Amino acid sequence: MQTLITRPATVADIDTLRLFEQGVIEAERPYDPTLKNGTIYYYDLELLINSPASVLMVVELNGELLASGYARVETAKPYLQHPQHAYLGFMYTHPTHRGKGLNKLVLDALKQWARERGITELRLEVYHNNRSAIRAYEKAGFSQLMIEMRMGI
Repeated sequence: MQTLITRPATVADIDTLRLFEQGVIEAERPYDPTLKNGTIYYYDLELLINSPASVLMVVELNGELLASGYARVETAKPYLQHPQHAYLGFMYTHPTHRGKGLNKLVLDALKQWARERGITELRLEVYHNNRSAIRAYEKAGFSQLMIEMRMGI
């Protein structure tokens, strides 16, 4: 039997994580007309891996990375009930492994990491018209809070 391993990413994982990052960007391009053309990067992977204020989790099977996600501790706005929250991002599952519960494994590991640091609130962003992602996050226990608006001038 093959065993899935959920673990913090290391710098040795960066080449695969860069491919995952391009997968995230490719999936988000249809939702965001403001993204630059060509190759772009969202994440400072080395910082996410090495900072004590963040963790980048991966799911691995037989040495192959299948999924990722990070949590980063952020200071909350002074008017909120919680002093800090964990902001989640880089939620990605390789296309050939979607629908197998890997995103849940990543979310569970990120929640545990946040709890261990006394964090009681998780936040993330998703494009308003990305219905499949919204459904997945709602299924995981998230609720919609705010819609960010924009206008080009």
